Amino acid sequence: MSTDHYETLGVARDATDEEVKRAYKKLARTHHPDLNPDDAESETRFKEIAAAYEVLSDPERRSRYDRFGTDSPGAGDPFGGGGLGDIFEAFFGGGSVFGGGAGQARSGPPRGEDLEAHVDLDLEEVVFGGDHEVTVRTAVRCEDCDGSGAEAGTSPSTCDECGGSGQVRRVRQSVLGQMVTASACGRCGGLGHVIDTPCNTCDSQGRTIDQRTYAVEVPPGVDDGSTLRLSGRGAAGPRGGANGDLYVHIRVRPHPVFHRDGDDLVHDLYVPFTQATLGAHIPYETLDGSEDLVIPSGTESGTVFRMRGRGVPHVRGRGRGDLRVRVVIDVPDSLDDEQDALLRQLAELRGEDVAEPGQGLFSKIRSAFS
Repeated sequence: MSTDHYETLGVARDATDEEVKRAYKKLARTHHPDLNPDDAESETRFKEIAAAYEVLSDPERRSRYDRFGTDSPGAGDPFGGGGLGDIFEAFFGGGSVFGGGAGQARSGPPRGEDLEAHVDLDLEEVVFGGDHEVTVRTAVRCEDCDGSGAEAGTSPSTCDECGGSGQVRRVRQSVLGQMVTASACGRCGGLGHVIDTPCNTCDSQGRTIDQRTYAVEVPPGVDDGSTLRLSGRGAAGPRGGANGDLYVHIRVRPHPVFHRDGDDLVHDLYVPFTQATLGAHIPYETLDGSEDLVIPSGTESGTVFRMRGRGVPHVRGRGRGDLRVRVVIDVPDSLDDEQDALLRQLAELRGEDVAEPGQGLFSKIRSAFS
């Protein structure tokens, strides 16, 4: 089993996002467990492919993986990702170190805002998955200044207050000894640079407002209320800051025939009492196509027929749920004279007492008050 994600997907380390996605789709189709039942090797390979794509499709995780050989947030940091400065920050409200050391206050352009969108799906799209598009109004990198915030032909200058670090440090004495605190520079806002000639298009923000349309790959089996995260598809950060994420919320439209129960589909099928009594073969339309549903003679109302593997895919496993068809006996509420006569003849042959013509329940109630 390969531990190199690039080798797993068969792409170069400088592969584009589109090349990574294309390689993943090709391999996933080949090794998907549903196409290779009872093949443990394909199942293991599929999990390896999915794990590699999960890391390489996320810009932040891919960057960590390229630098440290792992996508763990604490990679390369003996203090688990936050650093010693963050430990002091939790107690003193800013990066601080005793004895004159450097702090860990945050600096540089801030990350863009996260965005939200909705996708409405039919049940068929839940079962089989598919690609959808979402359009959002968002902050995008200014094309005229390429996100710098400075007018074309100029560039930001280093902040003379913090020397480009984005931090200012102050030394003070306390009962615990000398302490150095670091906080964001007030002049540049922690960016480390200032704009002398602002871009006229974005007014030095480095971003403008526009509409963007993104493709959303909906995996089979998602449920109503699920949320998909598109990393790096949120708003652009000011002055070249990283993009936020886009969270896509799934809404599933009601289906006219089936309703979902976990990963099973359920349908109340109304069957004429003649077919339930005598038995029948009924052409039955599932989401996968037509099936021959056998109704044995003497089927009672409430009987459930189970069609294996005709339900919703298990989103975190292989295979699909079942389709449960629940029989409801459909008793006619009106009969013509010939049908009435035939049923009465049947009742007589079976020795069953039935009401006289016109002597139903409501007729008897009317008679009692006449």
